[in-house]
Amino acid sequence: MKTRKYKYLFLVAALGLTLTSCDDLFEPAKENNLGIDYMDKDASYAEGVLGNAYTRIPCGSFPFSEVGTDDAVSNDATNNWRKLAGGTWTSNNNPTERWRDCRAGIMYVNLFLSRVDGVHWADDDVARRLYACREKGEAFGMRAMFMYYLLQAHAGYDESGQLLGVPVVTTPEGASSNFNVPRNTFEECMKAFYADCDSALALLPDKYVDITSDASIPAYYKKMGADVDRMNRVFGVKFNGRMDASIVKAFRSKAALLAASPAFSAASGTNYQQAADYAAQVLDAIGGISGMDPNGWTWYANGSEIDALSNGANPKEVMWRGEKSQNNDWETDNYPPSLYGKGRINPTQNFVDAFPTANGYPVTDPRSGYNAKNPYANRDPRLTAYVVVDGGQVGVNNTKINTEVGSGKDGINTEVGSSTRTGYYLRKLLRQDINLDPKVNSKQYHYTPRIRYTEIFLNYAEAANEAFGPKGTGTHSYSAYDVIKAIRHRAGITDDSYLDECAQSKDKMRELIRNERRIELSFEGFRFWDLRRWKAPLTAEAKGMNITADKDGNKVYTPVDVEDRDYKDYMYYGPIPYSELLKFTELKQNKGW
Repeated sequence: MKTRKYKYLFLVAALGLTLTSCDDLFEPAKENNLGIDYMDKDASYAEGVLGNAYTRIPCGSFPFSEVGTDDAVSNDATNNWRKLAGGTWTSNNNPTERWRDCRAGIMYVNLFLSRVDGVHWADDDVARRLYACREKGEAFGMRAMFMYYLLQAHAGYDESGQLLGVPVVTTPEGASSNFNVPRNTFEECMKAFYADCDSALALLPDKYVDITSDASIPAYYKKMGADVDRMNRVFGVKFNGRMDASIVKAFRSKAALLAASPAFSAASGTNYQQAADYAAQVLDAIGGISGMDPNGWTWYANGSEIDALSNGANPKEVMWRGEKSQNNDWETDNYPPSLYGKGRINPTQNFVDAFPTANGYPVTDPRSGYNAKNPYANRDPRLTAYVVVDGGQVGVNNTKINTEVGSGKDGINTEVGSSTRTGYYLRKLLRQDINLDPKVNSKQYHYTPRIRYTEIFLNYAEAANEAFGPKGTGTHSYSAYDVIKAIRHRAGITDDSYLDECAQSKDKMRELIRNERRIELSFEGFRFWDLRRWKAPLTAEAKGMNITADKDGNKVYTPVDVEDRDYKDYMYYGPIPYSELLKFTELKQNKGW
């Protein structure tokens, strides 16, 4: 077992796979038959080893894990998240699994770190040392990131009641290594995570930019003999898209919030004040509330902005993103069938009900003015931006979509496998300037953000509310209230009456913050993980809206049950892969699995 794993490591490192990250930042190694010692002589070959770690970043398209929550269902009976929510989630059938890729990513990082200082990065000795520092910084940041993803997916309590993480491995594994090691505690994993963040932040620039004066050179690198030309050569704008300090700080915010959340806080060693402080460090770099992108809530539809992105540059809303590509994949999967789509992801009535009315009150509040006979009128503008409701317009010709029962192929449950099951279609993420008519089949640019600033704002709001109260600021200049006010105003909800009411209670503000997170980050892969770290109810039945007509032709709206959710309490924590337990007896499974 050990020998086979060791051979696999060196085989893949030698071959280099494709050695491209999601951003195509790496080139293949020059030869495919070279040993690992060749790293010392050839910088591109060494980069290939780190590149293997980059290829394992959870990235690419969104997983639409909302299908496993109360926010969405799928009309595709083979959808893994649909099956998971229906009760098929096991330790050997786990669409949430990150063990293999993230552990492999750490393995490549450890190998790289063991050799990085000996690599011939450049003939110039100062440049060589600068390259080694930057590459080490990236590697430490990557290892921290992989730890976050592992804890999110696999941390949990064992049968004895101990909160465990994953094995902490920081050295290369060889033929004589002991792979059969126990899981470290969650708190030990967080300490290792924070240590890697600190190591990365000591070496990386906040952003990769070209500088123009010596004053911009960090003192640490000045002592090495760095000048403007060398700094731009090693830390310049051409490296946009690779791990930098701002990304490391963002993952520190994400991990701290995870650790401070109810599912983990009892034994994580991290509290909400730390989580708020870490989020604020990211936000202060863009000016706090004033740095919020006014168009950030429609990042996916800002066509001219997306089309203009090049050379790893990001729009104001996005901190880190995947490579943009010209396609119509999301539209093909999710446009209504009358527009040649498959209508795959169907938002639920549960999700639609999360949107307040235009005055900011929940639809369940009498002060909202909500009209059940005209349910989509006078609502939060984000509703029709993110969801295709009955009568909504879609595509290049603004085609009206009718989801009424018996109204045509777009109607609820008209065609199995293509029509909506809930009375709603997905609009968020989809570009409306695409025509799927086979005679045209147009395509447009898309990209997947890995980190949006809105997420970090919401991280701060959640943590600050718990640590300082709704209007408390700690050592910062803005509060949870300030963040939520700015987010709602950005979307067009400018009446603060309900927000002011929530600000009188930490509990009510918590509810509002969680709802804003649900809306703003919808269909970007957050809800499944958020519900579990909050230990919030998982079994809310997914509902839809049946629309019929009465004898006078007036539309009648009737909520209907669509799909049960079958989760057990132990599923707040994901399993260790069953195959790993068979191989390594020291690994303990999370309770219940």
